[in-house]
Amino acid sequence: MISNNNVTLAWLMENTGVGFGTSGARGLITALSDEVCYAYTVGYLKYLRTINEFLNGTPVAIAGDLRSSTPRLLRACMAAIADEGGKPDFCGFIPTPALAFYAFNRRIPSLMVTGSHIPDDRNGIKFNRSAGEFLKSDEAAMRNQSVMLPEGIFDEQGALRSSIEFGKNDDAIDLYYRRYIDFFGENALNGLRLGIYRHSAVGRDILENLAQAMGAEIIALGESKAFIPVDTEAVRPEDIDLGRNWAEKFHLDAIISTDGDSDRPFMADESGTWIRGDVLGIVAAKYLGADCVVTPVSSNTALEKCGWFKKVIRTRIGSPYVIEGLLEGISEERSCVCGFEANGGFLLASSIHKNRQVLAPLPTRDALLPMLCVLASACEQGIPVSSVMKTLPPRFTFSDRLQNIPTELNRKHLANFSAGSKEDQLAYINQLFGSVSGNPLEIDFTDGVRMIFFNQEVIHIRPSGNAPELRCYTEAESMVRSVEINQSVMNLLRLW
Repeated sequence: MISNNNVTLAWLMENTGVGFGTSGARGLITALSDEVCYAYTVGYLKYLRTINEFLNGTPVAIAGDLRSSTPRLLRACMAAIADEGGKPDFCGFIPTPALAFYAFNRRIPSLMVTGSHIPDDRNGIKFNRSAGEFLKSDEAAMRNQSVMLPEGIFDEQGALRSSIEFGKNDDAIDLYYRRYIDFFGENALNGLRLGIYRHSAVGRDILENLAQAMGAEIIALGESKAFIPVDTEAVRPEDIDLGRNWAEKFHLDAIISTDGDSDRPFMADESGTWIRGDVLGIVAAKYLGADCVVTPVSSNTALEKCGWFKKVIRTRIGSPYVIEGLLEGISEERSCVCGFEANGGFLLASSIHKNRQVLAPLPTRDALLPMLCVLASACEQGIPVSSVMKTLPPRFTFSDRLQNIPTELNRKHLANFSAGSKEDQLAYINQLFGSVSGNPLEIDFTDGVRMIFFNQEVIHIRPSGNAPELRCYTEAESMVRSVEINQSVMNLLRLW
């Protein structure tokens, strides 16, 4: 229980175990008490008041994922919205991008209760402004907000005493559904036999409904009542096996799914091989006719090597940084500006005109658009999904992670890479990884440590911004080699 009724969000971030980063507030369920969720939401709305995006009577859209703890957190956030003079607009258990698209169109604030891909013992709250995601400048300003907790509304354990009724508004999910049906059309996936890996993704129903409405034959696969932490950047061995077995058993053209809050795509080709999200993003950007593509430094370098785009902007990892890059592209009056993250979440900053239809912008991570672009491209060309992907230069990325590593310890280890002169830094890399990829050529500190070797292999190490994890990304000219490099580096990192 919070002992002081008057706290700043900076104090909350540093003293409750619920930190604030590029994806909002995240923490263990044991730390995410009703009090903490309430205080975060009040601070968020107080900040929006200072920039005239929240007044008494303003609706605040809110939704959640399928974690066991999500309903409790939703009630605490809705209580805070009501107590601050807003109107909670509960949109259901729907994808994060569906909530954002609805709220951005109405120009109202929105927040999503989700922990995305992290385990069920954790959760979080993702905050948006009325027309876009929170940027790093918003986070800094929000830290300074002071929150007064009302007397008597929480019990001794910090739990909300009152009961909050949800109600339901279907407008958000309906609007999201129409976005894709209207743009792609009802025959876009005719003839495809698709597996829908439902697991515990909050978007599993809309993904299945959309695919059927666009003409595909659907096979529902792997639904779970318990939450499964599917991470699209670190595919679990069991999911690798499931993909291959399902593809062979059901003779599928592709398998489509998402992470927990359905803002990151998870797609396999006709062989059941899972496709990296950043590779999906490149093909989707081409399908949409992009002339400016924004992506973090960790994404596949086939983006530059393919030569399809007039401008590529590389950023730090995290959607706020990608959005800053999108704004740069828009300021240059590019005709089609889009971006994606290594996890595949696709951001669209421009209206797309194609086949006499218009696709409205959605400048936040979206899982459905890149998968639908790839599937539609395969249908239009009459080729398998794997053949669509083979139009890219042969660059293959793989990623893995070490879990339960304190962030400060990770930062301490990575600081060793930047010590001394550039010659010293390259010598240190050669000492650590020379046996893996040979002599290092370049080093990039944009986000973590990204190392490029003379043979054009890439090793990139960085602490996760959302969990106590150390992530390792590798890139090479074959998937076998990329996996081999990654395993070698992970074995070395375990010795730290």
